[in-house]
Order: sequence, then structure tokens, then C-alpha cells
Amino acid sequence: MRSRKFLKAEQAPLAWDAPGLIAGVDEAGRGPLAGPVVAAAVILDDMRPIRGLADSKTLTALQRERLHDQILAKALCCSIAQATVEEIDTHNILQATMLAMRRAVEGLRLKPVKVLVDGNRLPTLDVLAEAIVKGDARVKAISAASILAKVHRDRLCEQLHTEFPHYGFAGHKGYGTREHLEALQRHGACVHHRRSFSPVAAALARTGGVLNVVVPAESEQPVMMAGSMEVARPDLRAAP
Repeated sequence: MRSRKFLKAEQAPLAWDAPGLIAGVDEAGRGPLAGPVVAAAVILDDMRPIRGLADSKTLTALQRERLHDQILAKALCCSIAQATVEEIDTHNILQATMLAMRRAVEGLRLKPVKVLVDGNRLPTLDVLAEAIVKGDARVKAISAASILAKVHRDRLCEQLHTEFPHYGFAGHKGYGTREHLEALQRHGACVHHRRSFSPVAAALARTGGVLNVVVPAESEQPVMMAGSMEVARPDLRAAP
């Protein structure tokens, strides 16, 4: 029995033309120094095509926002999930990404017969799956998932900015830009930084491991919870 939590793509080669529902899966946020890694799973509706789907990295923020709303309105079902900073530091970023992807697939209201995942690794799933290198540019369902994951994570970073404005999260979205690295030098790391990433570890070493903690107001909602949220068109949502 395999002990690994993920499989290489070549271990699960599958045809793309299996009948039934196909889900596309992608992630956002593997590289940043702060915040969760987010994954999305999308099952598109062939009867309601969405124009302009592409790799989220090639789109402007306005294009992503517009397509994000269309995907939520037209897809058969969508699921967005994440792995927390704590899970990233505990398991490493690769396995945390696989965890977020698995949660996204498991959060779908409709079960696909096959899952197409961007990249060259597969999470452990109970359905057929195939990893597709550059899938976010080649498969529309993966493109849609990449857009949902990117927009959702960007919005989380904007919320983090209201809590820790001195890090500039709204601008760099947690990535290791010069501004972010300088903020780490000045202020140390906060509770949303990934301690297992070397620039954050260096900042913690300088402060003796003390985190910059700001307690949110009681009215604020937590933004870094693990798990998934399923999104579907209102006319397709199952009755409670």
C-alpha cells in the first residue's frame, strides 16, 4: 500500500473523454510567505458556456472578478477550500496544497466521474483523476477553478490587510516582494505568516520567536479557517 499522500501524474494516466461530469481543480497561493493555500473545484455546464476562461495568471484583476461572477452563476457547481498556515507549516506546502485540493473536490455537491488537476501531482481522491501540466491554460474547467481560487485568496489577503496594514497584504497578496520583506524586517512576523518559509523563519529568529499579534474586533469574522465552502447556482442547490 502506498504511504505517500499524493501521486505523480504518470501513475494515473486517463483518457479525457470519459462520460459524465468532469471537475477541474486548481490552487492559488503556494508561493506566498503568508496566508492559506486555496483550491477550487468546478464542474462547468456545457449548456451555459463562459467566454474568456483562461489561466488566472494571464488575466487582469478586473477580468478575474468578472469571470469569477460568471462562473458562480453558470457552473453546475463549485467548491472552494483551503489549507491553513498551521497546516502548511505542519505538513509542508506541497501536502497542504494536496489537502486543499482534496477538500475542494469533496465539497462539490455533485460528484464527478473524473477530476482534472492542474500540474503534475494528484491529491488522494476517491474518483478517477488526471494531472495535466499547464491545465489552467488547456482545460476550461481548470481555468475556471484557477480563477475562483485566485479571486478568493486575493480577497482573503485584502481582509488581512485591514488587520495588519503595515505588511501591505492587499498589494503583494503575501508574496515575497521587496515591500513585504522590508515589512518583515521592521515588524517581524504576524500570526498569518508561514513559519516554515525561510524569510519568515529569519524574521522570527530576530524577534526570538515572538509574533506580531493583533486581536480582531469582535464584529470581524475569521478568515483563515480550514475546510471548504460549496457554491452552486440557486436553482440547482439541493433542498435542506
